[in-house]
Amino acid sequence: MHVARQKMEANSEHTAHDLRASVFVGCSGWRYWKWRDSFYAGVAQPNWFEHYSQAFDTVEINASFYSWPTVANVRAWRRQPRDKKFVYTVKVCELITHVKRFKGTKTLIRDFGIIADLLGERMGCFLFQLPPSYHFTKARLKSIVNQLDPARRNVVEFRHKSWWNEDVYRAFRKAGVIFCSCSGPRLPDELIRTAEDIYVRLHGPLRWYRHDYSDEELKKWAFRIKASGARRAWVYFNNDYEANATQNARSLDRLLSRRASSQRKPER
Repeated sequence: MHVARQKMEANSEHTAHDLRASVFVGCSGWRYWKWRDSFYAGVAQPNWFEHYSQAFDTVEINASFYSWPTVANVRAWRRQPRDKKFVYTVKVCELITHVKRFKGTKTLIRDFGIIADLLGERMGCFLFQLPPSYHFTKARLKSIVNQLDPARRNVVEFRHKSWWNEDVYRAFRKAGVIFCSCSGPRLPDELIRTAEDIYVRLHGPLRWYRHDYSDEELKKWAFRIKASGARRAWVYFNNDYEANATQNARSLDRLLSRRASSQRKPER
């Protein structure tokens, strides 16, 4: 990826594609065996992505967190939706966020960023997720902000509540970094906007990945998103157990009235 970035940067400047003002609702991943008897019931595994893309127009790619993707991987992602309008958010590799923890990672971040240029109009956001043990300090905040490429659509997700503070919001607003609002255990239950876009990950307020959001809970998030005034909203459900994510995402999508439900394929 480093060589690919050098070649591409020698020929052109990279910029974030100006996606339409909209709301993108999807799931944090789509290849879950736990969904095979519910969301994917009757669908052959090679056709899972096609089925998913008929229900949603975006997904968070989580495989990139565990293994640094190759240029061939990314080109395959771009081809995968065929002629459908489909956008990816890419979770940044744990080498940057969990192993090195933003220490001396500026070149790695730039190398990873070439994914956006390869995906082109299919690129949404880069999601940098930090571990729960990563507490707030001003030095860490400065390191994060100084290393992120402002030409990208960067989202930072914290898992420790100390990061919900005005120093962070102020620095992110100045740099145009998107603060990830989280629905998760022991995290502040609020929507934070620090850029034109907002980004929400719904893991489950009481138990990670297992919660089934009620209508009232989804209505609360829909109200927050509509009231935020954001140019774009990115919302991903990571409560993947028992396919709660797909059901909840479809429900929230309808609440946000992004498009008539008749335009979507009925969920299995």
